[in-house]
Amino acid sequence: MTSIRQHHDGSLAAADLLQAALGLASDLDLPTVLQRFVQASADLTGARYAAINVLDARGRSTTFVHTGLAPELAQLLGRPPHAIGVLAAIPAHGTLRLGDLMEHPTFRGFPPHHPPMGSFLGTAVRVRDRVFGYLYLSEKPGGFTDEDDEAVLTLAAAAAVAIQNAQLFAQAEHRERWLQAGQQITTMLLSGADEEDVLQQIAVSSREVARADTAALVLPSTGDSLVMEIVDGVGADELLGTVMPPDGRARTVLRDGNGLVVDSLSRSRAMRVEAMRQFGPALYAPMQADGRGVGVLVLLRRVGSAPFDPSDLTTAESYAGQAAIALVLAEARHAQDVAALLDERERIARDLHDLAIQQLFATGMQLETVRRRAARGVDPSELTGIVEDALDNVDSTVRQIRSIVHALRDPDAAAPLAERLRREASLARTGLGFAPSLVVTVDGRVLDSADALEGDAGTLDDRVGEDMADDVVAVVREGLANAARHARASSVAVRVDLTGEAPDGRITVEVEDDGAGLPPARERRSGTDNLAARSRRHGGSFTLGTSAEGRGTLLAWQAPLRSH
Repeated sequence: MTSIRQHHDGSLAAADLLQAALGLASDLDLPTVLQRFVQASADLTGARYAAINVLDARGRSTTFVHTGLAPELAQLLGRPPHAIGVLAAIPAHGTLRLGDLMEHPTFRGFPPHHPPMGSFLGTAVRVRDRVFGYLYLSEKPGGFTDEDDEAVLTLAAAAAVAIQNAQLFAQAEHRERWLQAGQQITTMLLSGADEEDVLQQIAVSSREVARADTAALVLPSTGDSLVMEIVDGVGADELLGTVMPPDGRARTVLRDGNGLVVDSLSRSRAMRVEAMRQFGPALYAPMQADGRGVGVLVLLRRVGSAPFDPSDLTTAESYAGQAAIALVLAEARHAQDVAALLDERERIARDLHDLAIQQLFATGMQLETVRRRAARGVDPSELTGIVEDALDNVDSTVRQIRSIVHALRDPDAAAPLAERLRREASLARTGLGFAPSLVVTVDGRVLDSADALEGDAGTLDDRVGEDMADDVVAVVREGLANAARHARASSVAVRVDLTGEAPDGRITVEVEDDGAGLPPARERRSGTDNLAARSRRHGGSFTLGTSAEGRGTLLAWQAPLRSH
């Protein structure tokens, strides 16, 4: 901004004052408005130093902008000054003008590294009765004048309006970001996204939009407990799985449906979750739909960060409510899916009765005919055709029963193998407390990578076949379950590699963790014995030992591909 000139007699040109006031109203970006304001104040009055301290609704500093201080010196001074001493004496109306602020009766001294200041002019930046902050001017040669008073009062009035407009604009943009985040959640659910992925996205989006350091979803768990099921951001490892106190803030918010803002968890005497004491400001927003509590969205900021204000709570509550409605709708859709599954099982039961059982009954009648004729001494050659027909019927019935039982045992068996593996990894998150990594490769190409071919997922299914695919899924499931039960690991990697085609090709499954490793004596071996049996059935191998890194456990299972 071009410096504003003073007349040779020290007076301020009215045109320059008007130009400065109009310049403040020309921008909706708050930092730009504030920087223009302090610079214009210094230029108009001839002060060496100028600063504005913007306050929130509770009178706490949210933004401090200054001019005249070198950046290195400003960094040494640290946080903005508190409204104590001379600064607390600035009136809500008019100005406080001092020839030497150190002679004022409320002066308490300067903080370390603060430059010496004598002459002082301070005024409130306000619109009607609302004070947005305070302007501080100091070190004008010869001291401040009545004309300076009038200039800063005029400029402060223009700046207050500009600050109010900039804040309203920022709030509107903030609400728009919340709405967009809510729409993204709804879109994910309607497109059939996994509920775990949706919950994770709720946490990520809310943390980013609210400018929080951590976001957590507190959800109902077993019994009547509330648990931090999803955590994103700082301290996620410590907070994940935390059981909330039965009479704590989360429980109160979920029960009453009213959100709340906490100034500082680190200073709260009522805080009983030690992992949350590392945070300062906190916000609790209920996730409610039609009066039903689905969970609580908790937003956290580091100690010393700006507190959440009422507008933050309003928008977060709206977002949490929208997310809750979307989750309830997804739950209803899941209920419909379950009903459809029950219908399908009833159809399978009818198929068993109408096809398999009826065919077995007919076969039994054929065998009964053979028995009666054989008892009468009929020539055995006459019975051969009947017996062969009965055996054919038995084979057909066995195939039908196998198909039906297979569908009942694993409703997801028809899904592609890669999708079934992703589902196993997603389900394991609850037991592990974190998401395991999953890498599936086909002939050296990682699925879903830039180098993968379009048909690699189909190639995986074609080469492995349904029978072996079930065993591969079982191996991954057992490996992840073992890691969750025994490893106490911070990371688990699942690697599934398909190389070549039958009969020379091979599929390899590895589940590796960085946990405590194998115990000296293992009492329960049924799970691993089962995996060994699955490998032998395909002519493969199975090992369970220490990982290549020297710690943790490596489960390795492999089998040759066979024509099918």
